[in-house]
Amino acid sequence: RLGWMCVGDRQVLNVEVTTPSHPFPDTEIDWKAYMAQVEGVINGTYDYTQLQGDTGPLVYPAGFVYIFMGLYYATGRGTDIRMAQHIFAMLYLATLLLVFLIYHQTCKVPPFVFFFMCCASYRVHSIFVLRLFNDPVAMALLFLSINLLLARRWGWGCCCFSLAVSVKMSVLLFAPGLLFLLLVQFGFRGALPKLGICAVLQVLLGLPFLLENPIGYLSRSFDLGRQFLFRWTVNWRFLPEALFLHRAFHLALLAAHLTLLFLFALCRWHRTGESILSLLKDPSKRKIISTLFTSNFIGICFSRSLHYQFYVWYFHTLPYLLWAMPARWLTHLLRLLVLGLIELSWNTYPSTSCSSVALHICHAVILLQLWLGPQPFPKSIQHSKKAH
Repeated sequence: RLGWMCVGDRQVLNVEVTTPSHPFPDTEIDWKAYMAQVEGVINGTYDYTQLQGDTGPLVYPAGFVYIFMGLYYATGRGTDIRMAQHIFAMLYLATLLLVFLIYHQTCKVPPFVFFFMCCASYRVHSIFVLRLFNDPVAMALLFLSINLLLARRWGWGCCCFSLAVSVKMSVLLFAPGLLFLLLVQFGFRGALPKLGICAVLQVLLGLPFLLENPIGYLSRSFDLGRQFLFRWTVNWRFLPEALFLHRAFHLALLAAHLTLLFLFALCRWHRTGESILSLLKDPSKRKIISTLFTSNFIGICFSRSLHYQFYVWYFHTLPYLLWAMPARWLTHLLRLLVLGLIELSWNTYPSTSCSSVALHICHAVILLQLWLGPQPFPKSIQHSKKAH
């Protein structure tokens, strides 16, 4: 602040500098609702239909309740926002470490790309540290699961995958890829115990709520027909709202999603003439990652709606999808342009028809190069590596 003040018989210029008491304020969206929902459980309410927050009913599985109950106590019943931000900042660093461990085992993405992953996404930093959403928690558990799968700890990997699903159902977008890998590695009978781990953990976590009101718990925490608001959509802004809300449009997206998953499983994840066991032999780690990341990305492309916090569902996988199976027509500059346009689309608020169309074009480019790109390891390279 600038102003004049009197000192004796003279006027001097007074400069007053003030600094905010909270230099990194949170932009509260769901945190208070999370805390209110968790507080309801702490007070003894186990009927999911009775658990409410400022933004609506509780719509996440039981793992979310337990994790955010811990945050409730760690932050003074949800009032110490600074502490919550510090915890989420550490979660962000842990997520980066888990992602880097995955990328380290592929050796396909150029090092300069990691600069953009760490420093160039305002939206992702906001989702983690300012908004305190549950999406980052689910994705951190998911990346831990992938690291365990790469280490051949299939049981523990499935356990962590189920934990991630228990925080937010969106992690199920990776499930088709995981199911494919389990069937390839263990066969149908061998895959059943691993799938059983996922199912039993969900039952154990949700048991207090299932005993109270099983239908209420399942319908709220795993609501596949949930309707999204048009005002928050990032990917379908160019559509009329009536079409966006129409059930036929949702069914068409689901059909396209399942069709593309089937085609990738048939033609890309397993090629004709290739031994099915080669998927899990060295250098199979790339194929494990490619299968899981592609499965999730296809789900993102055909989502009924993407909200701003959903960006973390696939942000850390984009460099792999763009660089792991390179196409000659997609240069480094074009790949960076695609990343930049995706970032711009997610940072445009409110979304516009142009930002939504740009996002779909970028998604189409990535899908095209995933479909047309060469195998991660041609057979000639595999044979030469084995000989060496």
